[in-house]
Amino acid sequence: MKIALFSHCAIDTITIGESNYEQIGGAATYGGITAKQFGMDVELVTKFGPDFPHKQYLTGNQIQFENSLSKKDTTKFSIIIKGADRTLKLENQCEPISYSKINADGFIVSPIFHEISAEVFEKLKQDSNFLFLDPQGFLRRTDAEKNVFLENTAVNLDKVNAIKVNPDEAQHLIGTSNIESLELLQKKGVEYAIYTNKAEISMLVKDRIYSITLPNKKINDTTGIGDIFCSAFCCTMIKENDFLWAFCFAGGAAQAALDSKNVGLLKIPKKGTIENNASYFYNLMNYRSI
Repeated sequence: MKIALFSHCAIDTITIGESNYEQIGGAATYGGITAKQFGMDVELVTKFGPDFPHKQYLTGNQIQFENSLSKKDTTKFSIIIKGADRTLKLENQCEPISYSKINADGFIVSPIFHEISAEVFEKLKQDSNFLFLDPQGFLRRTDAEKNVFLENTAVNLDKVNAIKVNPDEAQHLIGTSNIESLELLQKKGVEYAIYTNKAEISMLVKDRIYSITLPNKKINDTTGIGDIFCSAFCCTMIKENDFLWAFCFAGGAAQAALDSKNVGLLKIPKKGTIENNASYFYNLMNYRSI
């Protein structure tokens, strides 16, 4: 089975306390390598520059990518992490992603900074069998110092099967930052609406909200956790067609990545660890009707 992932690869400079790490990142990389842990064929629709070590991270993981090499350098962020919070600065932006028709069982659309236009997004939705959206890159803007912030942005959610938002993203996408934003997302046609508020994760399906809580442990590097979560959810849905297991596998993948205490791509967990965590969450899941 095959996942197609639409997003830029990136190079991140991560600051945690007094330590700095230059790491390969971006939703394409985190999500793509996670999908390989689930035994999926992976094709990236992305752009990166000659400064990106694609042979090590993409070719080395048997991830497909065509027409991805740009003459412009790779998108780069500086990221300062303090606990579960982080601030971003955009250091460089690669060229946008052009539309190309891809045949895959599932699509993950996860822009990191405006690499996917509204026109390309609409075409992708027409091609997809199952589309998972992480809207962060549609909402991001930069100030004069290139600090990244979110701005209210209208995104057409028609034909989006699943979406993940945090409180800030929900506020700028829907107009409310609380868990009730899930109902508004559902009214716009989203079947699986997921709300992540640090350790608390909830999903609305039909008339029920399902919730899990990640164990409260010391958090190190949170970069890429959302990408790992989205990829695990999409892969499980494509393989099992079971939204509860997909939700638990996504939470299990996020928890395993955090438990590793590794920085960057080294935190991507093995499937066996994800499965153990998924079983734990499945047995402790809460739900309520709305």
